Amino acid sequence: MKVAILAGGMGTRLREETEFRPKPMVEIGGRPILWHIMKLYSHFGFNEFIICLGYKGEVIRDYFLNYELRSCDFTVTLGSREIELHGSCDERGWKVTLADTGLDTMTGGRIKRISRYIGGETFMATYGDGVANVDIRRLLDFHASRKRLATVTGVRPLSRYGELQVQDGVVKVFREKPQVHQGLINGGFFVFEPQVLDLIEGDHDTLEAGLLTKLADMGQLAVYEHDGFWQCMDTYREMRLLNELWNRGEAAWKIWRD
Repeated sequence: MKVAILAGGMGTRLREETEFRPKPMVEIGGRPILWHIMKLYSHFGFNEFIICLGYKGEVIRDYFLNYELRSCDFTVTLGSREIELHGSCDERGWKVTLADTGLDTMTGGRIKRISRYIGGETFMATYGDGVANVDIRRLLDFHASRKRLATVTGVRPLSRYGELQVQDGVVKVFREKPQVHQGLINGGFFVFEPQVLDLIEGDHDTLEAGLLTKLADMGQLAVYEHDGFWQCMDTYREMRLLNELWNRGEAAWKIWRD
């Protein structure tokens, strides 16, 4: 089953980093967040990816074109351009399609543009700026059991603020950035049947206000509730948080082995 990853947005709220590279290429622990997302899917046996390119897509193209040279020792014979790789990278066997989906295309339109690579089959999709420890196999089993055209993963994110439990004007419990317990938000990690592609009108159609809204109105959008770790990377502060978790060995989304 193929996995589509939305990697074409401009990431304006992370301008400190995205002035020079697309947000999916912003690094956590020395690797692009895009790599972390792909490692999650690969852990569950899904190694066929379609990357929806847009803003600074050439950076992502160059990364994958030179991936093995970045990851392995090699010997180059100057003058002949002969290159001998020594060993193989851990991501051997990944099949990555890099698809130009336009600079200004909306999220729904980007999915529409990769229809020819999906091939009329059930497919998965997610955003290129969020990591989680979602059990992909359970997500797929849930989707199959609900028999809907689409499934979205609902998450409860960490709060941006510390939580105070107060009694008689005195703080009894202080919790730093607890998980929000009320309500679910769209956490990405979608499963789609190919029929949804016919519901996307064109480049201007967003995934959220367009396709997902239509599916909800039709009663065709199931929600898989994920109570584990989930964190997007919209801001510089969130980028620092993810790097701190990684550096402390507390990256809950890292469920694969080195």
